[in-house]
Amino acid sequence: MPYQKPHKRIITKEHLDDFLSSLAYDEYINYILRLNDAVKNTKISADVAVSKNVSDILNVLQTLTSWVDEIPPLENSKSRFGNPAFRDFYDKVENSFGELFQGIIPEAAMEEVSVYFVESFGNRRRIDYGTGHEANFMAWLLCLEKLGVLTKEDDQGVVLRIFVSYIALMRKLQFEYWLEPAGSHGVWGLDDYHFLPFLFGSSQLYDHKYIRPKSIHDEEVVNEFSKDYMYLACIHFINTVKTTASLRWHSPMLDDISACKVWTKVNQGMIKMYKAEVLSKLPIMQHFMFGSLIHFEGGTDQATHLHDDCGHVHAGPTPIAGDTTDNNDNVFALGQEYPDCCGIPVPSAIAAAGLKNREKGAPRPIPFD
Repeated sequence: MPYQKPHKRIITKEHLDDFLSSLAYDEYINYILRLNDAVKNTKISADVAVSKNVSDILNVLQTLTSWVDEIPPLENSKSRFGNPAFRDFYDKVENSFGELFQGIIPEAAMEEVSVYFVESFGNRRRIDYGTGHEANFMAWLLCLEKLGVLTKEDDQGVVLRIFVSYIALMRKLQFEYWLEPAGSHGVWGLDDYHFLPFLFGSSQLYDHKYIRPKSIHDEEVVNEFSKDYMYLACIHFINTVKTTASLRWHSPMLDDISACKVWTKVNQGMIKMYKAEVLSKLPIMQHFMFGSLIHFEGGTDQATHLHDDCGHVHAGPTPIAGDTTDNNDNVFALGQEYPDCCGIPVPSAIAAAGLKNREKGAPRPIPFD
């Protein structure tokens, strides 16, 4: 099959059900599970194999990190919402993809895989980011494996080098451009933006003799070990941004999870939760795209935008009998789950913290320093 630019194919719950029983779903989730297994009981600082292609990808991510410094946020001291300078960063990534990955990714596949990579940094129009964008990054990595750019032997390097670098870059984007959480509930109390660092991070701690799930409440443990374990790095991030109360108040789900006795239970729960709360949610998966490398023949190839102010695909190109509309003139296929973020801008908690820091004359905080 020739390479093809990825398109959205999921509009209705029926389409989503088809996807959940498809080869595309199996390939994606099995890739996540394989990466999860690869980093069990392994620190970020561990001496893992780094192939030339992994190293080259890391260099690209470092280049993108430098671009954030070159594209400063526009001054708008009163706004707690996304900064328009993010669009300049997004456009530069999109326009430079071929140059960035020349000699790494086969020329013929550039257009197909570039879509996943660019979408993994957030939504250009809404200046927001969520677990769907994170899933695009994993889809991009899966495509690279199918192209032979990455292999199974790279799995530890993919998670502990490439994915960790991607998360660090995303944290910088979130801090600098105040990306809004994609959806009014963020990621159900785990983190306003990410899910997979908790999944992979719990695998890293799988059989740890001393650090327990309840250790997330110990500030010294979190600060000391956040550079080695993604799960604790996420807690450190949350503590940096949401400083006015304890985890019990602003992150009740994380607080509940900390009651588990062992990390094995946490990791198993994270896998189930990822399947249920990310891959099985229509407002997220209606944005997922399919081409030749991640191929899905279900759904419809007519998944074009009718009204896209909120970034959601609400219906096909023509009205469907029985459609309903909301006050924003968004059209939803009958029976479709109503995306609760439509028309509801979600201010960034980072922005709120940033405004406080500005008032105190403090610099913008940079995570994972």
